[in-house]
Amino acid sequence: MAKKSGPKKNIPKRPDGDRRVRQNLRIARVLHVLNLIQSRGRWNVSAIAKELGCSNRTVHRDLNVLEFCGVPFYFSEEERCYRVRSDFRFPTLALTDEDVLGQAIATVIARAPGLDIGLGATPTTTRLASASKVETKQIIADAMSLVDVFDLKLADHSQHGEILKTLQLALLGSNQVTGVYESPYEEAPVELTLHPYRLCLVKQAWYVIGHVDGEKEAKTFRAARFRSLRQTEAIADRPEKFDLRKYFGNAWSVYRGGKSYDVELRFDVSIASTIVETKWHHTQTEKKHQDGSVTLNFNVDGLEEIGHWILGWTGKVKIVQPEELRNEIISSLNAGLEMNLAKPK
Repeated sequence: MAKKSGPKKNIPKRPDGDRRVRQNLRIARVLHVLNLIQSRGRWNVSAIAKELGCSNRTVHRDLNVLEFCGVPFYFSEEERCYRVRSDFRFPTLALTDEDVLGQAIATVIARAPGLDIGLGATPTTTRLASASKVETKQIIADAMSLVDVFDLKLADHSQHGEILKTLQLALLGSNQVTGVYESPYEEAPVELTLHPYRLCLVKQAWYVIGHVDGEKEAKTFRAARFRSLRQTEAIADRPEKFDLRKYFGNAWSVYRGGKSYDVELRFDVSIASTIVETKWHHTQTEKKHQDGSVTLNFNVDGLEEIGHWILGWTGKVKIVQPEELRNEIISSLNAGLEMNLAKPK
């Protein structure tokens, strides 16, 4: 005998607004998963779940959504992580006016002398303009005609485009490079094979950080000093968690001395306002005095580089400490006086 069905319980429906919020959150999460596996990181299910704060089961469901949408991802047995096929591009690009302005300004900056080591910015912006609405085209045109970069006083890298390109490609491919390097501290150019870690712009020039094959200690190489350079097929031995800030420590610029110094400098009132306009070093602290002068304090590794900087303010700065720095500056000034007061032969 069939049982009579009882009265249906009134199950409250989820409000449309809540349902849309949940859908949007899921879409955002799925896009986040796509962004992760398209990045250079190594993302497996457990790593993705930890990053998103969800369960492994949820990650598997999101991956199923990506597969249903036709995203060509796969699991790399060699790297033990998910990868997206390199030629895949997400079909939609919705940029705000601020995004477009940022791209245009970045293009202007990237083509400034000394910074122009990559050729991708200008073609990208050109293609963006050609495929955009009239308003977007105008933003790009205005930004690129009204913004410019001058007189950065960077090292001239115009003859070293291929060197810099080789370093970029080697870093992206995690490959070693080999070539001839001319150092001012060596009697003759040296042939070396380098495991590159980072390419960085510091103060006035581009530098590559890495270690020479057969050695372990990381060193700094000025890109413009390579006479020749080519990428090899050998994989570079690059630390996974290399910290550039830790490597440079408190160096004033690029070359880190073996001893740390607390430097105190008092600048004359005539340049006090100018000197505090710039953050000269990441350890910098300032103290303004009633007479209008200002004291800057730094903690630096090594004195040679900061000494060259101080000489540029001769007559406007007093070295309060350390005494070793004061004596080096006095010695340099005396040598300069002797050289310039001597009668020409």
